[in-house]
Amino acid sequence: MNARLRDIEQLHIELPDLDWITDPNRIERLSQDFSWFSPVLKRQLDGKVADSVVRPRTEDEIRRLVAACARLKLPLTIRGSGTGNYGQTTPLAGGVVLDMTGYNGVLWTRPGVARAQAGIRLNELEKATRPTGWELRCVPSTFRSATLGGLFGGGFGGVGSINHGPLAAPGNVLGIKAMTIEPEPQIVELRGAEAMRMHHLWGTNGLVLEIEVGLAPCQPWLETLVTFADFDQALAFADEVARAPGLAKREVAFFASPVPDYLSQLAEHLPKGCHAVLSLVAEPGEEAMKAMAAARGGTVSYRRSADEVARSHKTLMEFTWNHTTLHALKVDKTLTYLQTSFTAGQHVQQITELTKRYAGEVFMHAEFLRTMDGQLSCSALQLVRFTTEERLAEIIQEHRDYGVRINNPHTFIVEDGKAGGDLPEEVVAMKRRFDPLGLLNPGKLRHHPVAG
Repeated sequence: MNARLRDIEQLHIELPDLDWITDPNRIERLSQDFSWFSPVLKRQLDGKVADSVVRPRTEDEIRRLVAACARLKLPLTIRGSGTGNYGQTTPLAGGVVLDMTGYNGVLWTRPGVARAQAGIRLNELEKATRPTGWELRCVPSTFRSATLGGLFGGGFGGVGSINHGPLAAPGNVLGIKAMTIEPEPQIVELRGAEAMRMHHLWGTNGLVLEIEVGLAPCQPWLETLVTFADFDQALAFADEVARAPGLAKREVAFFASPVPDYLSQLAEHLPKGCHAVLSLVAEPGEEAMKAMAAARGGTVSYRRSADEVARSHKTLMEFTWNHTTLHALKVDKTLTYLQTSFTAGQHVQQITELTKRYAGEVFMHAEFLRTMDGQLSCSALQLVRFTTEERLAEIIQEHRDYGVRINNPHTFIVEDGKAGGDLPEEVVAMKRRFDPLGLLNPGKLRHHPVAG
């Protein structure tokens, strides 16, 4: 038996009252996320598994676990619900996976703001805020299962970003409570910009316990699909709806052909070969939205009121963002995807030109949003017909040479993925402050490789 496993046994002996998961199949499953969206990550992360998984329920249980892991120098990988796509929750160095889903209380809600423990599922948090007239500003398409901590640690934006920008935009996250990873863990409250130094870093530079987020007033969202025979008219309609200042909306997504063909659960509403625009527009804006669609030659093929959506427990939100990719992969396993940020004011031209350039190989799916400084633009999660890793790398570089940003979803290194370069010194300093022993999710930061 190696030293690591003897340390794991010691951990179990010291903390017998914790909820340990010992079944090998469950440990393997809880060591994974949706990184299989990428054939590159699927190959690179094959066989990487934790030595043990634990699901603490209280801050004291987390503190005792962290103290013991620090003392034994055991790697610690933090996990929400594993809905990420980059191998964030896959431990490269074994050790312990800390499953936060048992730490899931709502601490309080107030007008425009709420605070909850990191393991709460976003859907459950919104259930707590809606009776008071407020909803979450930004949710991923995986909102039913994704956790608040997972969104903060691994998410960018989502449904609602068309109004409030990415999660990192000032005012969306107001503060966090975090714990240091050392034999005597310290609890620290971080506010504003300082709190965001732990955002979107996959739990590599801090263990977040609580998160305080801004809320938005609830609206009765009408869910629609509008289909088009013409690419340019479909894209122009999507852009027009997104830009319309008097039209309240929560989501606008553009699906160029053949993307709608992969949404098999909506097949009766999406004619073969069509281009489609999915939207959530406040119900009072329906007449204006329909007039805009008709002017562009669009057909409303699907319509559900807010009450109908609530009664059915089915929502078009689960066909947006990376759920689109998931639905497509269920139909065609040869596909993978990109993550592209376009230039505000040039996004329509860029989408049009790139769609033509990669016809038959890269299929456009664009999500309208506000940038960090409030400008309307798009991010795309294009579907890619995968052939080789070399060709995939060429496509990524060609997009960058064209002048758009690619957040590479085919790497498990933070700097090479979302950061696109070295991390700011203040983020590295946060790593030193909160993880002085280098035990958090080792191997995911280029400047801090796996020990040993």
